[in-house]
Amino acid sequence: MVHPARYNWTACDPSAITPAMFAEVTTTAPSGALIEDPAGVLAVLFAVLAFIFWLTQHPVIGRMFKIVPALVFCYFVPTLLTTLGVIPDQSPLYGWIKTFVLPASLLLLILALDLPGIVRLGPKAVVMLLAGTTGVVIGAPIALFVCQGMLPADAWRGMSALAGSWIGGGANFVALGQAAGASDAMMGLMVIPDVFVANIWMGTLLYLSVHQYAIDRWTGANAQAIRELERHMTEFQERVTRIPALPDLMIILAFGFVGSWLSYEAGIWLSTALGAQVPAIGEIIPPSTWKFIIVTTLGVLLSFTRARNLEGAGASKLGSVMIYLLVACIGAGANFAEIAKHPAVILMGFVWMTFHVVVLLGVGRLIRAPLFFIAVGSQANIGGAASAPVVASAFHPSLAAVGALLAVAGYVLGTYAGLVCMWLLKWVAGAG
Repeated sequence: MVHPARYNWTACDPSAITPAMFAEVTTTAPSGALIEDPAGVLAVLFAVLAFIFWLTQHPVIGRMFKIVPALVFCYFVPTLLTTLGVIPDQSPLYGWIKTFVLPASLLLLILALDLPGIVRLGPKAVVMLLAGTTGVVIGAPIALFVCQGMLPADAWRGMSALAGSWIGGGANFVALGQAAGASDAMMGLMVIPDVFVANIWMGTLLYLSVHQYAIDRWTGANAQAIRELERHMTEFQERVTRIPALPDLMIILAFGFVGSWLSYEAGIWLSTALGAQVPAIGEIIPPSTWKFIIVTTLGVLLSFTRARNLEGAGASKLGSVMIYLLVACIGAGANFAEIAKHPAVILMGFVWMTFHVVVLLGVGRLIRAPLFFIAVGSQANIGGAASAPVVASAFHPSLAAVGALLAVAGYVLGTYAGLVCMWLLKWVAGAG
């Protein structure tokens, strides 16, 4: 999913989008926010997170979080602050956290990975990823047909770019937009449903995660492999848990950020080296995707070493702190005040997302997939590597790696499925 906050963070992302795309459709200037300094924004986000978790401990108010998980509030309270003009919807802080803190959190969450347990989850995760992709490809022409009278004549071009984002991420947003001949203004217009509709859907998934057991029982889903993996992880954590010493915390943070930086640098090098030899690889897999592939691989390799025992000193807890901070940044990147300005594209986005969800639920029902597979299969498409691990870890921290791996697969699928979607959109628009 493309977020406005990404556009000012171009060092490692060739999918960066020029500010001209926002000139006509968004309020990108940060001068309107009460607090603009990145340090101040970080302070606000941590204060929000701390206050929410303090409320979870309240004897009365805390009951509310059994119905709506804290993660949902961590997501939408920053959005509210952005909409009210307290913090900006674009900040270098958001880009930095997505570029470096997210990979660090993934590595720490993967350190205690039970790889055999992940393998035993079976092929349902991949099936749901493909179902999510199919839902995006089918939903696009249907949404265009339903909303065509309210949209600009060349909306199919912008929707082609959005299809790339909802399947393959930011790089495909730009690539498919260029392939369809979308103007900067049209590309910018598509950012609005990308941010708003996708944020609403992610918030819904985070809400549903707390009710996963009841939903799986109601649907008759076979979640035995997931429950078994969660049980093994809980037993392992109980076995190695200890009071962390200062060296433990230093080592954990070093593993996270050294691994994140090495993955970042290696991603740029690999993309450049392979792209020079095989240009198609450079187009399909940008540096940011290589970064997630490398950091996930590094975490898996470390899970076979003594580093796995750092879980007992709180490796996954520190990783979870980073994940919650990332969630707050993603939420802060959305400004719901834009909805009233562009109702047609918002409606189009909801129609499109509805068909994506219908396909997911239909396939999930057919194969008796647990809610976890449905949620992560969807978010690996719609949100990509920036949010699929977040949704996966909302179900259980040990499952973050599944979200990361599926998101990487989604990047590879994005170009090809996006081209099919572009052809369907063009046909519905009668442009060829």
